Amino acid sequence: MLARAKEWARAIKRDVVALWIAARDPRTPRGAKIAAGAVAAYALSPIDLIPDFIPIIGYLDDVILLPIAIALIVRMIPNELMDEYRAAAMARSGRPASRGAMIAIILVWVAMAIGLIGWLAPLAAVWLRS
Repeated sequence: MLARAKEWARAIKRDVVALWIAARDPRTPRGAKIAAGAVAAYALSPIDLIPDFIPIIGYLDDVILLPIAIALIVRMIPNELMDEYRAAAMARSGRPASRGAMIAIILVWVAMAIGLIGWLAPLAAVWLRS
C-alpha cells in the first residue's frame, strides 16, 4: 500500500511538471492551456493559499483538490500530447518554481488581511468606547 501511495505521489509530481510544459506549448488547446498554467503555477508555488499548518483544511488542497484538478486537466489534453509532456517532465532535471503564483497568493493574503482589519476596526472602536 505504501509503495502504491509513493507511486501515485510521483505521478502527481510528474503531471504537475507536464502541465507546466503543456501550458507553454502552442499545440495545447486554449482552455486546457489556461487551466494547466493556473494549476501548475499554484502547485509549483513555494507557498500555499491555505497554509499546511492549519488543521485538516491545510492539506485539503494538496491531498484532494490539486490531484482532482490535475486529473481533470489531463483529460482536456490529447493523449499523444500528454504522453509527450510526461516524457519531457521525466527527462527534466529539477523542478520549476512559480514566483508569479507566490506573489499572487501573497497578494490574496494581504487583501484578506486588509478586509479583516476593515471589518474588525468598527467592532474594535465600539469595544474600546465601552
